[in-house]
Amino acid sequence: MPENEATAQVEEQRHFTLPSAYTILFGLIVVMAVATWLIPAGVYELDEEGAPVPGTYHSVESHPAKIVTDSLTAPINGLYGIEDDQGNISYYNSGALFGAIDVALFIIVIGGFLGVTMRTGAIQAGIGRLVSRLKGRERWMIPILMSVFALGGSTYGMAEESLAFYALVIAVMIAAGYDALTGAAVVMLGCGLGTYGSTINPFATGIASGFAGTSISEGLVLRLVMLVVALVIGIFFVLRYADRVKKDPSRSVVFDMREDNEAHFSVGGDGGGAVMTGRHKAILAVFGLAFAVMMYGVIPWEDLGLGVPTLWWWFPEMTASFILFSIIIGVIGRMREVELTNAFVDGARDLLGVALIIGIARGITVVMNNGQITDTVLNWAEQALGDVGAAGFAIVMFGLFLPLSFLIPSSSGLATVAMPIMSPLAAFANVPADLVVTAYQSASGIMNLFIPTSAVVMGGLAIARVPYGTYLKWVWPLLAMLVVLSVLALGAGALLE
Repeated sequence: MPENEATAQVEEQRHFTLPSAYTILFGLIVVMAVATWLIPAGVYELDEEGAPVPGTYHSVESHPAKIVTDSLTAPINGLYGIEDDQGNISYYNSGALFGAIDVALFIIVIGGFLGVTMRTGAIQAGIGRLVSRLKGRERWMIPILMSVFALGGSTYGMAEESLAFYALVIAVMIAAGYDALTGAAVVMLGCGLGTYGSTINPFATGIASGFAGTSISEGLVLRLVMLVVALVIGIFFVLRYADRVKKDPSRSVVFDMREDNEAHFSVGGDGGGAVMTGRHKAILAVFGLAFAVMMYGVIPWEDLGLGVPTLWWWFPEMTASFILFSIIIGVIGRMREVELTNAFVDGARDLLGVALIIGIARGITVVMNNGQITDTVLNWAEQALGDVGAAGFAIVMFGLFLPLSFLIPSSSGLATVAMPIMSPLAAFANVPADLVVTAYQSASGIMNLFIPTSAVVMGGLAIARVPYGTYLKWVWPLLAMLVVLSVLALGAGALLE
């Protein structure tokens, strides 16, 4: 064997590649199953609203998981929210007990909706027109779109809903000369940075403020400053990478998948030469209307005090809405019944893997809750907080919320189970309750930008076809900057009170 060929084989063997998202999540489920044998079981007493009462933690009989059986059934229980053989419920969030099947079905239907729209050729023609119009100014799409998504994240916690936008934004970015990671980052970091700097988000800041006994307006200025600074840093971070890729495509971290991604997202630099027709314009108008209706339906206008009727939509209503708009687009596109249904099923098939990832991610929480070790971890956090001064207390609390956010990726779920315990401790340390809320939401916002227990992270990366390990290596400098920003902001906030 020639020496250079042997050397290449050795280097290939030494090269480490992270497993797929499915393997990572299944591995975490097994780790948590083992942890139920090592971590003592315990629970807090709950008040009438289902929130833990501080100081009431007590040990209970251990319910260790069956390593093999429970690890295999956890994703299924996570999807359906069913009870185990001890009567425990699989998933806890905001005082409600439910599974992830609603999110998974939403993702599958979104795939069908995109499949029907793509079959009409309207998106390809629209992308071609957009790229042509922005020739030489493509980079402006990045700050504009990231700011729009950040607005959604900051005001109402845009998260799972953002999965509907990935395929479209990625297609636009690839057509503009960037790569799939750029498109995924625009959506994921845009929404994520908005949630990190939540201002009036009722599902995170609102719930946390309520349990902390403070108004959502308290601490608003500090959170707004954190939002603006974080968004500027994030936009610069993405733009810097995108400019490098556009100048030299080989510098893309997913360069080896470039041709496959261009084919998968059905785009080319000129939109495939598609001509924009009147029918295409009508379809794109309905396509945009579908997302506008979804946004209107999920925003709690009454809680924002805007006097606009609130529909109180959630995933069942959003899913049904996209089914309706799929049919409308098929009719406008003059698609036969067989063609419409086939396009919908083909599109749904493309996102089936994403739906499975969401169920597996929820399975981690299933094992923890059924093993009754979640409250034990919360109690450890309660005991870890001592008399370290106002600024030190806020920073230490931020540090404690980081691992808690990994274990409880739902921002509203974390607020419900943790804030009733953490906020009374802040009162003893003379730390304002709104600073505890800011520490919680900034920690949760950072962790939900990369943790594998987040269905948004794993689902978004699956749609973008970006390996999880590749994303981690790319995003960690931004995460480090956000941690520094949070520590400085919390310290300054405590000193200025």
